[in-house]
Amino acid sequence: MKEEDSTYLKELAESLVAFGRVNGADEVEISILDGYEFSVDVRLGKIENLVEAGSRSLGLRVIKDKKTAFGSSSDLSRETLQYLVKNAIKRAQLASTDEFSGLPPLSPKGFNIPSLRLFDAEIAKLDSEKKIALAINTEKIALNDKRITNSHGASFETKEIKTTLANSNGFLQEYEQTFCGISLGLQAGETDSRVEDYWFSSKRFFNELEPPEEIANIAVERTVRQLKPRKIKTQNVPVIFEPMMTSWLLGFLFACISGVSIYQKTSFLVDKLGKRIGGSNLDILDDGLMPGMLGTRPYDAEGVPCQKTQVINKGILKNYLCNTYAARKLTLKSTGNSAGTGVTPNNFYLVPGSIPPKEIISSLDKGLILIRTLGHGLNPVTGDISRGAYGLWVENGEIVYPVSEITISGNLGEILNNIEMIGNDLDMRSSVSGPTIKIKELTVAGQ
Repeated sequence: MKEEDSTYLKELAESLVAFGRVNGADEVEISILDGYEFSVDVRLGKIENLVEAGSRSLGLRVIKDKKTAFGSSSDLSRETLQYLVKNAIKRAQLASTDEFSGLPPLSPKGFNIPSLRLFDAEIAKLDSEKKIALAINTEKIALNDKRITNSHGASFETKEIKTTLANSNGFLQEYEQTFCGISLGLQAGETDSRVEDYWFSSKRFFNELEPPEEIANIAVERTVRQLKPRKIKTQNVPVIFEPMMTSWLLGFLFACISGVSIYQKTSFLVDKLGKRIGGSNLDILDDGLMPGMLGTRPYDAEGVPCQKTQVINKGILKNYLCNTYAARKLTLKSTGNSAGTGVTPNNFYLVPGSIPPKEIISSLDKGLILIRTLGHGLNPVTGDISRGAYGLWVENGEIVYPVSEITISGNLGEILNNIEMIGNDLDMRSSVSGPTIKIKELTVAGQ
């Protein structure tokens, strides 16, 4: 990123804020994304899709008499953007008055952006041939295993993004961030008994990615362990969630403690602040300030500084996660989780316990290890869960065979109260993560 580009985007954002104010807006917010992305998809050794592109886009919000309008453009010429601002101010007059609308107040907190480890200069230096070779090599290693019969393909991607944000309350900041990732999807088995799975690694720093051998080997093992599945009878049994499944469960919990779903009353956790909603072994945090993690950022989409928020402490619900609008509706404070008009997790995770996953499995007399789910079947209003699933059946502390054609059902509120064991294997693989957990009992529906 050239230095003149950097100062230009800041100056452009600031000048549009001033232009909006002069033209009658009470409040103005300008956000500019300047990015470069590379992605390649390969399958059976051949490139199927290749994208290498730079892009710039601008989003704006104007507020006039508590009425809000939004606009966006990928044309960053001043003439176009000034027209966009004027047009948004006109459109705002047609909107409904909303007493809760408005920008957040300017925070006195400063930002130590380098300490967050968001940007890897090495990613810009990688040449396209090396990136393509990484994807091809990852798939090739997996296909060398004779148990693998087909491939969904391997992908490699990188992103470099500069975010500039300015508003009429005096906020003007920018930061750069990078991402890179490898993923691989595989199939094993013959036509009428095919199984599939995948594995991936996604990081901000290229040298922290798992190597192709590791991704390929894990993808192979995750796939072939499902071969020759059996059916089981419907029963209520303990269920162990692998980390990817705990993350999926936490994603559902996040939707239920988002300030938006609380004020819209579409969550079973409405009016539960300060109340027990889980076992005393349950601690869940949202932390936007963990160096180098995928959900880390200095401030949210509105310029509110990110923070470490205790969501659940020893089973007690301590905080809903809010942007400025949701916080005002609920007479709370923003937690720095804005994604524009919505709310997004920063690093949302279940604090790990001290038990190795093998010990959790060996504690199971009879039950299921949940490895994958499919379909919808999540109801945030009630907390009910019902999804198609794949798993591994355990007897006397040992995995005995894979199972398929099952449905798991239960209730998120009951699950949070019935987590018997929490593993020590938290791996911040995405912005929502958790370790292995053992649930006292769920309904596993089969034959």
